[in-house]
Amino acid sequence: MSDALTDLEANVRADLTRIAHPGAAWLPPKPGPDGKSTLDVLVVGAGQSGVAIGFGLMRSRVSNILLLDKAEEGMEGPWLSYARMPTLRSPKDYTGPDLDIPSLTYQSWHEARFGKESWQTLDLISRGHWAEYLLWLRRTIGLPVRNGCELLEIAPAAGGLLAAHVKRADGVETLYARKIVLATGQEGMGGWMIPEPLHHLPAGSVATVADNIDFEGLRGKCVAVIGAGASAFDNAATALEAGAAEVHLLCRRAHIQVIQPYRWLTFRGFLRHLSDLDDAWRWRFMRTILEMREGFPQPTYDRCARYANFMLHEGAPVEAARQTGEAIELQTPRGAITADFVICGTGIDMNFAKRGELRQFAGNIATWADRYQPPEGERNERLGRFPYLADDYAFTERMPGETPWISDIHLFAIASTMSFGPSGSSINAMTTAVPKLLHGLTRGLFRADVGHHWASLNAYDVPQAVIARPAQNVGES
Repeated sequence: MSDALTDLEANVRADLTRIAHPGAAWLPPKPGPDGKSTLDVLVVGAGQSGVAIGFGLMRSRVSNILLLDKAEEGMEGPWLSYARMPTLRSPKDYTGPDLDIPSLTYQSWHEARFGKESWQTLDLISRGHWAEYLLWLRRTIGLPVRNGCELLEIAPAAGGLLAAHVKRADGVETLYARKIVLATGQEGMGGWMIPEPLHHLPAGSVATVADNIDFEGLRGKCVAVIGAGASAFDNAATALEAGAAEVHLLCRRAHIQVIQPYRWLTFRGFLRHLSDLDDAWRWRFMRTILEMREGFPQPTYDRCARYANFMLHEGAPVEAARQTGEAIELQTPRGAITADFVICGTGIDMNFAKRGELRQFAGNIATWADRYQPPEGERNERLGRFPYLADDYAFTERMPGETPWISDIHLFAIASTMSFGPSGSSINAMTTAVPKLLHGLTRGLFRADVGHHWASLNAYDVPQAVIARPAQNVGES
């Protein structure tokens, strides 16, 4: 480790010491059905959101926590797996996981690692460096994380607790927690979509942008990418760079989307207070933003456009698909396109029943369609499938009373978007979204223990001062 990084870590410890007030532990231990101490909060996901949530809980003196991640250490999140862009798309000065501690910002880490001049000349953050920074952050603040652990199921347990059944390399264990946060990023509450006309095609000929694609195996082949968002372009560029003979990108819109609505909404008022609006306004804002879909920056487009064998097809939704020998023929309003391999960059749909960890209560998770009926011109069936969350990011029941325990399961992922805006998977929203979640978590823990705190107050008898009273002389009245 460099001297600069060692000095930075010393500064971090000093900063955290200076702002440690109040330092009192306030959560009484609660034994679980197995006799062991129950976790106060179990965070599922140790990527950027999970790290920020864990850090915020520790600063709130909620220390009996654990973070789980199914990936191996250092591979959390998409950065070193299916993220296929060279750099982050967020501006380098966006802060997030640091929770407003200057010495914990990416800038501080980058300057310690590469020098201040490197920061000054940096355009966008390398995704590899971002992954390295997140791992450094987690280690520096001392978060308790277990890697290689996959959440299989959440169920109710005795004493108002939650039971998390977790798969590890050596078997399955049950962890008991008072609250569970699903900080599962892009995955969240459903699966990556493959358009219906492609469902019957052989699995080996179709992939989503989140799959482990053998791009080297596409050398000399014709590739079709369905979708025109940033991830679709990233995958098209990766195929081109790997030597694909042709890459066709199919955009269903008549004109490709070049406006990035997430740049507009990055201001404190919207990020902090969208969730305070009524359902009509929340729906109106998020429907407009999500129907626009996420745009892409100039370098993302240029990465593809510099290849003569890249073809962009606008107004070309896939209407039908069939296998012709070893190739696939995609029918669009602009004609047929033949490809050897198809990559779908068409986003994620909500499908609670497909998530094993939710199977105990998938049918009783309230959605936006259950809670709000928009005017005729504002309806969107896909967005109506998003979960309708409480003000603390908790699930709400479709049928009250059937699964009351789900109010202690909090969702901080892309599926939180309709209720809270771009929180749960976006760097730009983290500085406002994580504190809102933390407030909800600690509020729930405090309310659940209010009887304990009331008894503690009434039993409190620690004097603040010793009163010395002058002795009276004998004979004085």
